[in-house]
Amino acid sequence: MSAVAPKVEAIRVDDRGITFRATEDDVVDVRLDGRRVWSFWLQRDSVPEAGGRYVAWPNALRRFLDGVTRLSLVAHVTETTLFDEELTFGTGGDRIAVVNEKGQPLGLDKTNKLMLTFDTRSAEHVAPLLDSLEEVLGVIKEAGIEAFPAYGTLLGAVRAGKLIGHDSDADLGYVSKHSHPVDVIRESFQVQRRITERGYDTYRYSGIAFRIDVLEGDGSKRGLDVFGGFIAAPYGDNPAMLYLMGEVGAPFELEWIYPLGTTVLEGRTLPAPARPEKLLEAMYGPGWKVPDPAYHFTTPRTTYRRLNGWFRGIRVLRNEWERRFSTTRNKLPEDGPSALAQLLVEREGMPELLVDLGAGRGGDSLWFARQGARVRALDFVKQASLAVQKVAGDEQLDLVVKDVNLNSLRSWMSEAIRLAHTPGPKVILARNLIDAQSEVSREATWRLCELALRDGGRLYLEFLRGQRRERTEKALLTPLPVAEIVAELERHGAVIVHQENTHEVKPSGAPGRPLARLVAEWQR
Repeated sequence: MSAVAPKVEAIRVDDRGITFRATEDDVVDVRLDGRRVWSFWLQRDSVPEAGGRYVAWPNALRRFLDGVTRLSLVAHVTETTLFDEELTFGTGGDRIAVVNEKGQPLGLDKTNKLMLTFDTRSAEHVAPLLDSLEEVLGVIKEAGIEAFPAYGTLLGAVRAGKLIGHDSDADLGYVSKHSHPVDVIRESFQVQRRITERGYDTYRYSGIAFRIDVLEGDGSKRGLDVFGGFIAAPYGDNPAMLYLMGEVGAPFELEWIYPLGTTVLEGRTLPAPARPEKLLEAMYGPGWKVPDPAYHFTTPRTTYRRLNGWFRGIRVLRNEWERRFSTTRNKLPEDGPSALAQLLVEREGMPELLVDLGAGRGGDSLWFARQGARVRALDFVKQASLAVQKVAGDEQLDLVVKDVNLNSLRSWMSEAIRLAHTPGPKVILARNLIDAQSEVSREATWRLCELALRDGGRLYLEFLRGQRRERTEKALLTPLPVAEIVAELERHGAVIVHQENTHEVKPSGAPGRPLARLVAEWQR
């Protein structure tokens, strides 16, 4: 990235995006009425078009681009204005405002997600986040682990003594005394339990990384990420390596971390690696001193595979489903009860306790709760049902949404035991669950159902039937052979009491994709 403003010519901005001519690569901020909402690299993020370059508006921004704004393109490092005009997008006549439902200003972070970036927040807003950061550092130290600010939080502290304006969360890291991945995982769960005991909500990313949800001064939720790491001992001609979730795998010396020194962030003195520049170079490369709001991590394939193999088994397909639900999580499902839910009621009546396994957006969960059933909705993307959770709270329904990950033995086994010890009859509904799973998590589904229903109750199952096909980002469900699923259930002691082959029904009434419905029970 150059300290000299890039030469950019023939700039044109319209509803499609931005076209220009430039031969150099540099990061540019897009400002609407003087406020940064997005940043992109001139070459990396654009494509050739008509003798120049073209970059499309990010999908997350498109819905806001209907109205009038003063649009500026500004070279981020030199703050040189490359373009500045009053523009109209779409057919609207009002000023464009990129804000959330509370009217709070949003900006795209480095992952192109719309977030409450720190440059829109006051000291009063972020004070509780910094308070929590200090408290969490103390809790981790009580566990015998010395943690420190990491990634963007460390970068902001070392570079300018403050939170980075285009960042949207805070990060902590630590280097374990253990050298085996299993021991490092056990330690991370111990740390998470200690933090949960202090009243914080947490969300686990992987075997050695989790998020703490912190409320800012105006009630906005902010993530505080805790990343574990360890030093792998040298072997042969290979040096000692630091592996730190989520992107670091680099030759490293433990003395560059411990004993800890200090750094200052927003006027607060915090612990820091003994040589923070060494860790920052491992995280961001030798150019870490130069600000880059559009930074992309380029993790070596070897590091990516090692971190996946050691620690990310519980994340299989979760990123894909989080992306799928990201645009609908605040929208209430409009359709009524599914055909599977109706079959359940026809055969069972209204259940006393309904377990919606793989609840997704929670449409069936909400319908059952409104009919008076106790509902426990389980999914590994809990945020997919945010709209349903809000309605359930407003209507005071007996509906609990729980984060249960069928890729994680810890997660599903504890839920299975809880259900097994819950008195009274129960019914499990699993619609488009097993056709969205890996074989490992499908095996966990059968074991959970076997434990939960061992004293009675039934499993109602619906899935796409047919020959398997490769799963893609656009087609996350894959058909399954019915005979194979029946055999799997029977191997786990289930008895099939109902089986039917049918089809989805399209809005036009025409038949859609082929489906199978099974009802199973575990007879004692």
